[in-house]
Amino acid sequence: MSVACGDGHSSHLPADSVTAHRVVVVGGGNAGLSVAGRLARYGVDDIVVIEPREHHRYQPIFSHVAGGTARASQAERRQADVIPRGVQWIQAAVTEIDPETDTVRLDSGDAITYEHLIVCPGIQNDFHSIPGLEEAIRTGSASSHYEFELVATASRRLRDLRSGTVVFTQPPGPASCAGAAQKPMYLACDYWRATGVLPDIRVVFVVPTPTMFGMPAIDEELERKVEEYGIEVRHEARLVEVDATSVLIGSVSGDRTERIAYDYLHVVPPQSAPDFLKGSPLAAADDPGGFVEVDPRTLRHRRYANVWSLGDAAATTNSKSGGALRKQTKVLALNLVATLKGREPDERYDGYSVCPFTVSRRTMVFAEFDDEYRPKPTVPFWPGLARERRSTWLIDRYVLPWVYWHLILQGRA
Repeated sequence: MSVACGDGHSSHLPADSVTAHRVVVVGGGNAGLSVAGRLARYGVDDIVVIEPREHHRYQPIFSHVAGGTARASQAERRQADVIPRGVQWIQAAVTEIDPETDTVRLDSGDAITYEHLIVCPGIQNDFHSIPGLEEAIRTGSASSHYEFELVATASRRLRDLRSGTVVFTQPPGPASCAGAAQKPMYLACDYWRATGVLPDIRVVFVVPTPTMFGMPAIDEELERKVEEYGIEVRHEARLVEVDATSVLIGSVSGDRTERIAYDYLHVVPPQSAPDFLKGSPLAAADDPGGFVEVDPRTLRHRRYANVWSLGDAAATTNSKSGGALRKQTKVLALNLVATLKGREPDERYDGYSVCPFTVSRRTMVFAEFDDEYRPKPTVPFWPGLARERRSTWLIDRYVLPWVYWHLILQGRA
């Protein structure tokens, strides 16, 4: 097992060893690093993050890469370079969590015990759950911007298309920033319009909801763009099956189907918690997705008082997004610090989330809402961000990536 410190140096422990730490964080993505960095800033010591990947990726920019407004290299940095100061990194994968013995087991054979555990390994893409989809991806007739390894293919296929039918899909059920499924579609349509080929391309969008999003002000803006680009929308529908030349879509209720021939399929697959969480004691028995059972306000586990969770892996009631995560990080960190000091946690997460819809190659619609899809604007009483604007596109494309790499991952924003 390799243990890397915040400065990138690492040491090695004997195989099959057992080590103990005060706070163990499972997952080194946005959730894991930002909460670890915040805890370190609050004075908590002996924090370790368990993450197997060599590189850290900023997922919100994947849609820009697919749509041709960013390079893939801008989404990636070395994991060792973004570990917060005062936090250790264990480069390994978790295979099992035993909350009865406060133990995390790793693929190296080693085990780690903890005083407090924060579970935030993110969400997994279940491409295999759609018959034929994995084969379509292998042959290049389908791709996705929800996997870094596929986003370059997606960008190339969207850029090179000159005619034919393109199908975009958004999955039902919990998903990481589900609205991001729409972003490459709008970016591609704007590009095809600029290059004069949009009239020769049929664009079909499959969405599981009865409207484009679920908030009247946002739906109005998105429906206007859908009409502007000539997109055919299949509401309350889902991807059922894929072959090399056609897709089968069905109603969410399962009472009707439609087969559509396609030249390219851009898919966002169904998603669920990582396999090691499914069936574990941390998930609720009735949750098929396997998400960590927490109080959605305190982010503390309902049955294990020293276990916490946030981000995509947590069974919270909000729409999963990086904006939601920034709110959750502060709440969880303050509640954990209070617990370490012998006090009851009294911070509450209010269900805030955000979904920035990139509706052209230079404009954006910015949705801010709570877990009941009620407007929750950062600037109270001003709904202006819900309108298509150039300024929010510039913030999303250039300002927020800088904030992410330099402030959020260090627990400073």
